[in-house]
Amino acid sequence: MTTIPQVTLNDGLLLPAVGFGTYKLNGAAGINSILSAIDTGYRLLDSAFNYENEGALGEAVRRSSVPREALIITSKLPGRHHKYDEAITTIQESLFRAGLDYYDLYLIHWPNPSKDLYVEAWQALIDAQKWGLIRSIGVCNFLPEHLDRLIKETGVTPSVNQIELHPYFSQEKQRAYDKEHGIVTESWSPLGRANKLLQDPDIKQIADAHQKTIPQIILRWHVQLGAVPIPKSSKPSRQLDNLSLFDFKLNDEEMQKIGRLSHADGRTYNQDPAIYEEF
Repeated sequence: MTTIPQVTLNDGLLLPAVGFGTYKLNGAAGINSILSAIDTGYRLLDSAFNYENEGALGEAVRRSSVPREALIITSKLPGRHHKYDEAITTIQESLFRAGLDYYDLYLIHWPNPSKDLYVEAWQALIDAQKWGLIRSIGVCNFLPEHLDRLIKETGVTPSVNQIELHPYFSQEKQRAYDKEHGIVTESWSPLGRANKLLQDPDIKQIADAHQKTIPQIILRWHVQLGAVPIPKSSKPSRQLDNLSLFDFKLNDEEMQKIGRLSHADGRTYNQDPAIYEEF
């Protein structure tokens, strides 16, 4: 089993440097995939209310031989429940679905700025943390202006900001903002949703030099940026590959070469949090 380094969040919670995404891992097959990931060595498991698999995740946790307290389990608040009372109920429902007493990390999934309820939702997360339902609270897809409001209006800084991040969209300014404010950046779709990134000739050249796969090079790039990637795979062999990132290092030239692949319109599906909303 691979030993995964840890990063420390601004509230003291230790987060594994790479996690496991569970999007579309549902039902009995999803339970088996999540169990395989835990057996492989993943300790950070990422779910969401909208993935409709909190139950499968909870069942995998119960079936696993790994103690609950050794796992960092994440879920996310959907946009349709940003109103304070609804957010509190949804957090409780997330726990009931999973059969858990608490979440280690709970995030607001999208800011949905036109509805202007994300500060209200954030207050609900703050209170749920005080009540012991959540150990650490954060956000997803929040831009600097959204984060500024949260911090100004509540005095509480998110521990995590999970954003779309991959070599074709490196989010340099957002990562710099997060770092400046003590927020750990997590990467969703770290491999670019299996698009042409996985055939990129520049990354392949680096992979060949290290005798690694293209996904391993990309995930190692995330780790060296200081971001926490959350790759997903249902295949045990690929789960292991995606975790085997800590026996090599990219040099500065290789990091810069990958960094130059980024472009301003690099979002995979143009999900710009300034205008895109998810409910």
